[in-house]
Amino acid sequence: MAIEASSEQTREPRIRLGMVGGGAGAFIGAVHRIAARIDDQYDLIAGALSASPEKAIASGRDLGLDPSRTYSSYREMAIREAKLKNGIEAVAIVTPNHVHYDAAKEFLKRGIHVICDKPLTSNLADAKKLKKIADESGALFVLTHNYTGYPMVRQAREMIANGELGDIRVVQAEYPQDWLTEAVEQTGQKQAAWRTDPAQSGVGGSTGDIGTHAYNLAAFISGLELDSLAADLDSFVPGRRLDDNAHVMLRFKAKGSEKPAKGMLWCSQVAPGHENGLMVRVYGTKGGLEWTQKDPNYLWYTPFGESKRLITRGGAGSGAAAGRVTRVPSGHPEGYLEAFATIYTEAAHAINARKKGKAVDKAVVYPTVDDGVKGVAFVEACVASSKKNGAWVKV
Repeated sequence: MAIEASSEQTREPRIRLGMVGGGAGAFIGAVHRIAARIDDQYDLIAGALSASPEKAIASGRDLGLDPSRTYSSYREMAIREAKLKNGIEAVAIVTPNHVHYDAAKEFLKRGIHVICDKPLTSNLADAKKLKKIADESGALFVLTHNYTGYPMVRQAREMIANGELGDIRVVQAEYPQDWLTEAVEQTGQKQAAWRTDPAQSGVGGSTGDIGTHAYNLAAFISGLELDSLAADLDSFVPGRRLDDNAHVMLRFKAKGSEKPAKGMLWCSQVAPGHENGLMVRVYGTKGGLEWTQKDPNYLWYTPFGESKRLITRGGAGSGAAAGRVTRVPSGHPEGYLEAFATIYTEAAHAINARKKGKAVDKAVVYPTVDDGVKGVAFVEACVASSKKNGAWVKV
């Protein structure tokens, strides 16, 4: 069951989109722009694309934006766009972490929907304040934990919610990379420089950058809520100010009468041989599931006492939750950009429902500001636990 484009007579008008950050040389900005266009739901019409006015103007010109709607600051953009008859309806925030709070606040308080990169903010105090602003604004807040957009991730979530694994006992998540094995931040590499700078990234290094993804995905798939954790964080590269490796034990809250599930999470940016090794495994009383991003169209399912089974995207055994975010026939791979696009399209469904004064369809799923607060709380709990020699800390 694939998503099909509506005819020109019935399709919703494209959502007018602005962007903060994502100028020339910014990898994630280009990813957001591609994701916003894959399902033809958005038009990018305005931007404050860089903190440098010169770079912002040049980047806007390269993207074909109207020069009058290329801004030198996000505050200027928020103020003017909110007054325009055809001003932006939503804004994508794709800056380093420390900018998220102030930028999102400017748009939310003017009723403009926000689609923000993760983590939500660089510290928990700002995350909580931003949640309050978002809740009071009436505008939607969508967090781009893009890995939740994969069809087979939705399949795993649906199977667990339907009880096919029974009571969940164990959740394992890992996200190893190797790109920070050496001190590349000292060479001027932009992506490494801000991610290893506490002033821009926050208190978490690998925990904030990729650990939040692994944690969010584990919670999204399993449906469990974290209770406490014990973390051992390291900065293996000499001179590095933030963690580049973390081992975290997890205790989840009990559901009903069953024993609380336990888990482990490993994230690392100093693991040679791993380019982007995101993986989640979930085990229950009736069976287990395994999904890895390197083969995102496959989900391995093992009912207890039976042979291991392969469920493919769009293939036999794949259900409705996966089907509604599947774009191409089975056997044709869908990947990272399409998963990212799913978040944008789910946001578009929610925005369009809001414009009509209707409730959002329950099938529409996207990470919210609440997920963002949980992610920042996870990072700060990891840091606090590690400082106490791995003591258990409530999240």
